Amino acid sequence: MKKLGVVITDGVGFRNFVMSDFITEASAQFDKIIIYSGLPESCYKNFDNPKLEIKELAVFKEGKSTWAFRKWKELAHLQKYKSFYGMRDNLKVGYPVNNSVRSVFIKSLYVFTKYIHSNASILFAEKLQFSSFSKNAITKEYIRILKEDKPSHLFFTHQRPPYLAPFLYAAIQSKIPTSTFIFSWDNLASKGRMLGSFDNFLVWSQLMKDELLYFYPNVKGQNVEIVGTPQFEPYVLSKYESSKENFFSKFNLDPAKKIICYSCADVSIGPNDPIVIKTIAEAIRNNEIEFPVQLLVRTSPAEDDRRFKAIRDEFPEIIWNVPKWVLTRENHQESWSQRIPSQEDITDLRSLLENSDLSINMCSTMSLDFMLFDKPVINTVFGNRQNGLYDDQRFLNYIHYKKVTDGNAVTIAKDKKQLIDQINQSLINPDERKKERKNMIDLQIGQELPGTSKRIAQTLSTFNE
Repeated sequence: MKKLGVVITDGVGFRNFVMSDFITEASAQFDKIIIYSGLPESCYKNFDNPKLEIKELAVFKEGKSTWAFRKWKELAHLQKYKSFYGMRDNLKVGYPVNNSVRSVFIKSLYVFTKYIHSNASILFAEKLQFSSFSKNAITKEYIRILKEDKPSHLFFTHQRPPYLAPFLYAAIQSKIPTSTFIFSWDNLASKGRMLGSFDNFLVWSQLMKDELLYFYPNVKGQNVEIVGTPQFEPYVLSKYESSKENFFSKFNLDPAKKIICYSCADVSIGPNDPIVIKTIAEAIRNNEIEFPVQLLVRTSPAEDDRRFKAIRDEFPEIIWNVPKWVLTRENHQESWSQRIPSQEDITDLRSLLENSDLSINMCSTMSLDFMLFDKPVINTVFGNRQNGLYDDQRFLNYIHYKKVTDGNAVTIAKDKKQLIDQINQSLINPDERKKERKNMIDLQIGQELPGTSKRIAQTLSTFNE
């Protein structure tokens, strides 16, 4: 019996693998599908599939020793690859600013891993990490569940969440083959170590495959499959279609005006969002934009819109799209991960991408979303270490985004004048970077959007043979 276990870790994984066509396509390849969910079981109440079973996983919380070994592993990985700006930046950002007991311990790890960060030492730290929770009650429960269910393959939809390490350990102990999907385009070259070692990997593109083989030398090329990403598949699925008329009516948009969409980051990296929004709004009020335009702001799904109250009051003409993501569980160690999207929000996002004339964001994945619809993109980075604003210009040095800027797929605005000039130029000649946008999509997303879920399901089926 071909039985697929699917580990859904968070709201984005829910969007990618539950709200796409993946479950339907996997049902055609497997006799049974069990979703092991890091989200509450209630999230799946609208799904009626006789082959599908939902099991909500108990939430694992790290003990001190597990945390210490994981921290060692992650810091050693960052130290090993600190020639990459993103890795080096994460090392810098993560360095403690006080001298608490925990901070002193982390500082000592910084010193130790500066000199000891071989691949063997990283794998040794991971072995100690896994050993530290091997006797944990939740780990034992995970082992019991997997031995009872006997999935023939276990697919992790995200490679990084550390609280899932015990579930991976349980799979290894139960001798169940595993695979994982590399979650995002910036994860390998900028973020810390993945949660553990998997048998097979699914990646977006040849570029991502090359990165995986570089940063994880134990991985063999024949165990990595290029499948594209379901992140963008809703843009070609009929259930998320909506008419232009519905979109304009819902958001009270003026059909006679062009739409500038500003996409916010979350507050941790987007404190300059209100400054940029105000800059655009003032330029519109002062007739500095050469076309009749309206500003639509989409906030981050990871947070609500409370931090924008002042600017909403000052500029009531701004149109707001606050993503309809529902917080499904309180008091989780990564609370943002417990927010899931509604079908309405995915439909709204697709309509926004289809109907906007220009995207402005701070080096966001949303740049790719808009490029898929062949829309011009401006990246605003107003802050640096000298001007007192949050230093978002440093993100231009992250290798995943450097490819975007070096490929001339976007323009970069570092101040008000550059931004206004680029807005006008983009609206005058939206096709100016058309070729570069297509090249960037081809580089970052290695397969066509139609059929992505089917491709992933078929690939997982081959792992089961």
